[in-house]
Amino acid sequence: MLTRHSDPIVAVATAPGRGAVGIVRISGKDLSGFTQVLLGRVLRPREATYLPFTDAQGQPLDRGLALFFPGPHSFTGEDVLELQAHGGAVVLQLLVARCLELAATVPTGSGGAILPALRIAEPGEFSQRAFLNGKIDLTQAEAIADLIDASTEAAARSATQSLAGAFSKQVHTLLEALIHLRMLVEATLDFPEEEIDFLQKADALGQLQKLQSMVRQVLDQATQGALLREGITVVIAGQPNAGKSSLLNALAGAELAIVTPIAGTTRDKVQETIQIKGIPIHVVDTAGLRSSEDAIEQIGIARAWQAIEVADAVLFLHDLTRRNTIEYIAADAEIMRSLVQKLAKSTAVIDVWNKADAITERGPDTGIVLSAKTGVGLDALRERLLASAGWQPSESGGFIARQRHLQALRQVDAHLEEAHLHLRMGANTLDLLAEELRLGQNALGEITGEFSSDDLLGVIFSKFCIGK
Repeated sequence: MLTRHSDPIVAVATAPGRGAVGIVRISGKDLSGFTQVLLGRVLRPREATYLPFTDAQGQPLDRGLALFFPGPHSFTGEDVLELQAHGGAVVLQLLVARCLELAATVPTGSGGAILPALRIAEPGEFSQRAFLNGKIDLTQAEAIADLIDASTEAAARSATQSLAGAFSKQVHTLLEALIHLRMLVEATLDFPEEEIDFLQKADALGQLQKLQSMVRQVLDQATQGALLREGITVVIAGQPNAGKSSLLNALAGAELAIVTPIAGTTRDKVQETIQIKGIPIHVVDTAGLRSSEDAIEQIGIARAWQAIEVADAVLFLHDLTRRNTIEYIAADAEIMRSLVQKLAKSTAVIDVWNKADAITERGPDTGIVLSAKTGVGLDALRERLLASAGWQPSESGGFIARQRHLQALRQVDAHLEEAHLHLRMGANTLDLLAEELRLGQNALGEITGEFSSDDLLGVIFSKFCIGK
């Protein structure tokens, strides 16, 4: 995609389907001549003009608004023409076809050359051009897609913060501090007679420690931003008839899973995404875990374990009405042994005791005691899930983040830790200190796109929708 970014491009910029208004967007280095021939007049920059959109014979295809944004004062940094028509799929495709038909024969506004063949934009190509032309950095470009994909209000607000540059500003602050520190080290290498005294006088160690603290603070914020974007996957597991499907329905507020008194009713995974304080929680109900001779139920149990192994958290559901039964206690203990063997150490296992409405005595002192039937204890479970995910609400709103951002920040932190060790060792390892700082700077640059490979950009922008 990167090798073709000089071609003019066109796409429908609104979602597929019918609507009151649909937008066709064109971007290219010089569209003035094309615009004049297509619309039959010269448009004033950034001023909406109501006019007919005609075909090759001059017959109207539709009437609507046209807006022209001369580069570099546009979203992409190139000339951008937007045609706002009625939002029917046929009308918009006719407009795109007319643009493609006309483009190859229209002289540009500067020198009379033929406009290069207009082509359909690839996914994310408008945002990609804005990035390549310096209108936005990579985190802002990703925030556009994240804003479109946001599944909660909190995620949408955080994506807006990132689009406005909140995350980028944090990264640039880190870069400035890191570059200053590199400057001190490189100066010491260039003038070896100064040796380590120069760094000591400049308090290089103090600067490095402060930078490490700043990186970890940004990493903490980015971790919260990644939670807002991606949420966590929570699997409800336990013996048959513990109330797993009832708990899913209670959390979702809808009858999603079939609930009966018959053990083994759930044969396959049932998933629903809910939100708790703006965090997407992907809840998975699974088949009851037990030994079974039923071939279909065995498949369901195998799929349950597959879901459990990739979960961020597991709700181990117990039945309060059977908690004193020897067979039930033994089966629960066997499930717990399997959970310990199969789960990563970082995966939270939360004991949940269901059917509190069906007992009169006090429930266990550990875990969450609730009733999926009446809703008692659900709020405590929601709070526990947020705590297990590491969610820490911020009054400032924060910013959205992705796993690649977290990975880059962790790399920066690791390079700075190595740099810290080399700085303490003295003058003999200054060259290694300088290299770790350089690698840390490169890792930070990957976040905003200052040190990004073409392959990385291709992957990121290919996941955008057409027209963005």
